[in-house]
Amino acid sequence: MTASHHPRSEPSAHLDSTAHLMDSISSRLAGRLRLLSPLGHRRPAPALVLVAHGSRDPRALETVRALAERVRELRPAVPVHLGHIELNEPLLPDTLAALGDTSAVLVPLLLSRGYHVKRDIPELAAAAPARTRQAAPLGPHPLLAEVLYDRLVEAGWPTAMDAATRRVSAVVLAAAGSRDPDSATDTRRTARLLADRLGVPVVPAYASAATPTVPTAVRALAARGRHRVAIASYFTAPGRFATQCADAAPWTASAPLGAHPAMARLILHRYDEARVVRQAELASA
Repeated sequence: MTASHHPRSEPSAHLDSTAHLMDSISSRLAGRLRLLSPLGHRRPAPALVLVAHGSRDPRALETVRALAERVRELRPAVPVHLGHIELNEPLLPDTLAALGDTSAVLVPLLLSRGYHVKRDIPELAAAAPARTRQAAPLGPHPLLAEVLYDRLVEAGWPTAMDAATRRVSAVVLAAAGSRDPDSATDTRRTARLLADRLGVPVVPAYASAATPTVPTAVRALAARGRHRVAIASYFTAPGRFATQCADAAPWTASAPLGAHPAMARLILHRYDEARVVRQAELASA
């Protein structure tokens, strides 16, 4: 369990400061890309392929399409495509096949390391003609803590809290779950970031494949005197698991991360990181 003991300021101030930091980092990454590019050669930016898991919930597809549009608005010169691992079209192999031998960066719309990041996406990419580079998953990252905070505030979490209320409050960070221990490590890191942001305990819990479950985490917090518990939905988009976790909320549950503006910034940050690594490899080859 993770806790922080001092109150925090308004969400907009935190998000603004994080956004300014991200802009600074992006500028430095862009500078490194210019230094690593051969003199006199302006290569077109590689395509950015958003890799979503896929869901039978139609809201999931609407969400990732809206997120792709936000990315396009922020970086108009970058071709942005969408590919799914399963359940929705376009499937990732079809997206990559349509790109031909184009250079592309695959950005997983996944929040931690796990089977899809380590096996599924690399195998699908290796079978495609496109020249691809895989970016890191979105989480953990401070921007995700800011998005989670905003979603909790939208759901009724107070932006100011007295000491008595703080002592009985907590959050369960509800994630999909994975048998990969790296995934749990990443989720715990996000929980610590959110706990520091909120000033109350944040407990990771899972919809499947890992423990504790969300109801178990809620009961454990209640046993420690934390009866005012909110569920923070640590899912990119709506779906069965997100709904299942929200239904276990004893008080309130936030919406999934969705097409929040900071999500688009984070996607581009992962894209730029992968480009810098690739250019450095080419320069040293």
